[in-house]
Amino acid sequence: MTEKRMSRWYFGGLASCGAACCTHPLDLVKVHLQTQQKGRLGMVGMASHVVRTDGVLALYNGLSASLCRQMSYSLTRFAIYETVRDMLGSSNQGNPMPFYQKVLLGAFGGFTGGFIGTPLVNPHTSLYRHAVDGLFRVFREEGVRKLFSGATMASSRGALVTVGQLACYDQAKQLVLSSGVMGDNILTHFLSSFIAGGCATFLCQPLDVMKTRLMNSKGEYSGVIHCLRVTAKEGPLAFYKGLVPAGIRLIPHTVLTFIFLEQLKNNFGIVIIS
Repeated sequence: MTEKRMSRWYFGGLASCGAACCTHPLDLVKVHLQTQQKGRLGMVGMASHVVRTDGVLALYNGLSASLCRQMSYSLTRFAIYETVRDMLGSSNQGNPMPFYQKVLLGAFGGFTGGFIGTPLVNPHTSLYRHAVDGLFRVFREEGVRKLFSGATMASSRGALVTVGQLACYDQAKQLVLSSGVMGDNILTHFLSSFIAGGCATFLCQPLDVMKTRLMNSKGEYSGVIHCLRVTAKEGPLAFYKGLVPAGIRLIPHTVLTFIFLEQLKNNFGIVIIS
C-alpha cells in the first residue's frame, strides 16, 4: 500500500495569493516605471523613491485587487484543471493524461477563469477605496456589461497562460521524475515551474503585444485583425517585443505559485491510499 496526497480544489487560489503577495511590489514598481515622464529612474531607484515618498506599505497599494483576482481567476482555472485531471487519473489507474489532453483542459480552465476574473480587472483601484468597492460601484453605476468588457481578450490570455503554466508544469514534472535524476522534491518543483513560466511567457506574449498596441492606439488600428496584420508585417519578432521584462514578471510568480501549491498539497492535501 502506498500513500499519496491530492490537491484540494481551492489550493491553487491560495498558492496564487501567496505568490501575488511576494511579487506585487515588482508589479507596482513596473507600472511606475512605465508611467514615469522622463524615464530617469531604474527599478531599484523607483522602488526607493516609492518607499521614501509614501512609505514601505505603498509597495502594496492595489494588493486587494490582485488578491481578489487570484481568488476568482486563478482559483477557477486551478480548480477545473486539477479536479478533472485527478478524476481522469483515478479512473485511468493513476496513469498520467496525454499532453494534448492537458493542453485542452488547461485552455478550457484558463478561458473560464479569465472570464470569471474579468470584473476584478476592470475597476481601476485608484478611483475606489478597494477592489470590492470598485466592483459594486461599477455594477451599480455602469451595469453588468461594463464589468465584463474585455472578457474575450482576458479569457484568451487566461487560456494561453494556463496551458503554459499548468499543462507545461505537469508535463515538465512528469519528464523530470521519469528520468530518475531527481525525486519529487522542491528542486524538481522549482525546475518544472521555471520551465512552465517560460512557456507561459512565450505563449501569451504575442497577445500581450497586440493588447498593448490596441490600448495605446490613437486610431491607427481598426480592430484586432488589422492590428494582427500590421504587426505581422514587421516580422515574427515583433510579436515578442518585451519578452524579457514579461518573463521577469511572470516566471517568479509561476515558480512561487507551484512551490506554494506543492507545499500545501504535501502538508494539507487529501490522503489517497492505494
